[in-house]
Amino acid sequence: MRVLIVESEPELAGLWCRHLQRLNMDVRVATTQAEATRQIAQTYPEIMILDLVLANGSALAVSDFASYRSPDTQVIFVTDTSFFSDGSIFAHAQNACAFVQSETPPDDLAAMIEYYAARPPARIA
Repeated sequence: MRVLIVESEPELAGLWCRHLQRLNMDVRVATTQAEATRQIAQTYPEIMILDLVLANGSALAVSDFASYRSPDTQVIFVTDTSFFSDGSIFAHAQNACAFVQSETPPDDLAAMIEYYAARPPARIA
């Protein structure tokens, strides 16, 4: 399973990456919008873990690029803020499949990845 982690905090991205690699997932990490779009174009990830607040770039631009370039990529948005806490992220990002807090345990994140990767992406008519 191909997973792309887009996270500005290298320590958090590394924690998630190591955990998912131990579960035999093919994991790539990007810390900026530019790195993320390059990875999407090269690897066509099945699942992307995307921090809603990137230090260098826009998470919504990354999500939009993925929906265009890799339409089957599903996005698990993570955040440590209250932005979109009303669930409106699902109206702004057609490829959003989940929205969780950054401190979600890696085991729970891995379970979500496995669950959503097993399901075909929802299509909006």
